[in-house]
Amino acid sequence: MELSKYSVGVGDRFAHQSKAQLQACILAGNAGVEVIPVWNKSNREHTIIGSEPSQTRLAVDAAVKALGWTKPYFCDADHITLATVDRFLAPCDFYTIDVADYIGKAAEQTSIDAFVARHGELLGKVQLEGVSESLEITPELLRATATKFLFAVQEAGKVYRKIESVKGAGNFVPEVSMDETDAAQSPLELLIILAAIADEKIPLQTIAPKFSGRFNKGVEYVGDVEQFEREMALDIAAIQYAIRQYGLPKSLKLSVHSGSDKFSIYPAIHRSIRRFDTGVHLKTAGTTWLEELIGLAEAGGEGLVLAKEIYSDAYDHREELCVPYATVIDIHPDGLPTPGVVKGWSSDEFTSALRHDQSSPLYNPNLRQLLHVGFKIAAKKGSRYIDLLEANEAIIAKNVTENIFNRHLAPVFLGRSIKAESSKIGAEQIA
Repeated sequence: MELSKYSVGVGDRFAHQSKAQLQACILAGNAGVEVIPVWNKSNREHTIIGSEPSQTRLAVDAAVKALGWTKPYFCDADHITLATVDRFLAPCDFYTIDVADYIGKAAEQTSIDAFVARHGELLGKVQLEGVSESLEITPELLRATATKFLFAVQEAGKVYRKIESVKGAGNFVPEVSMDETDAAQSPLELLIILAAIADEKIPLQTIAPKFSGRFNKGVEYVGDVEQFEREMALDIAAIQYAIRQYGLPKSLKLSVHSGSDKFSIYPAIHRSIRRFDTGVHLKTAGTTWLEELIGLAEAGGEGLVLAKEIYSDAYDHREELCVPYATVIDIHPDGLPTPGVVKGWSSDEFTSALRHDQSSPLYNPNLRQLLHVGFKIAAKKGSRYIDLLEANEAIIAKNVTENIFNRHLAPVFLGRSIKAESSKIGAEQIA
């Protein structure tokens, strides 16, 4: 089972927007580029909402059938570990193996020594194709990197083999993620990590390193865009080197996690994948849930009332909601409007504050991040929330499709500016 060159990870918290999300990939195909959808939902998100991975699979399969999609598609067991993988074994065919919590924990000294002795070929100057920089791995760097990452890679191997024992070799897509950690991995560290992954015999198809800068949930990238582009180029070159050197799958590519709404780096991603003629997996995570809220607020009436109520409850429980996502959000409490203020907003004021349009003077990234992690509040509303989603399906679907295609797929995979994309997608394209 091989992941296509270009793919997009989409989250669907409440399993109601699969058709609208898939429609964005159909629009990309109509525009001349194949982007394969991967529906991702983590154990954490299932636990918070009270859902099961099988529900995601049912919703996705129904959307694929309804829209006549004949290309590949996947369901991702997102950010799983050995402790959480079991519930995903039957319904999923893509596994994001998260080892961030194991980084920095040292493997047995004999394992580290054996790894260093086995990989003397990494020592000295490393010439990566397509980049002009001269890079060098010293004995000290090799050992330090093994000490920091080898145990994490060994844990990934345990999870991979657990999945393989049930699914069978070649019947699923493995990814390793190291993004939700404090420090970015350098391209040389990535190369050493890939050597360790090859030792574990994981047929890796995507890897999600941590880049420099901040990749906060659902808001713009914070950092040096030129530095990001340099890192991405070196990472791609390191991956291509590892494919040749260690026999890793030719389809292996970078995965950019928390990649939704990082508009400033999208041109850099597009240039990089064109420059190296390589693929990329862009994970857009939970922004679809925000488009549901925007759609409800646009609908007015009970939809707007509920959207305001969800914000009020999220505001009251903001500390509890933010703890699980502390490494990927930056919310300034004094930038959050009080529930009393929001209660008086019009539909346009609410949607303008929430929609990620930085040209709008009403856009509020603090409010957007809080609501991004506040889906637990909507889940507690039960049938009241779901009934309103279904009653306002058309307007919500329009927002979901526009967001994914116009703001994500078009700039990353087609190289178009967001402003150049039409702000209107006809209802007939979403039906």
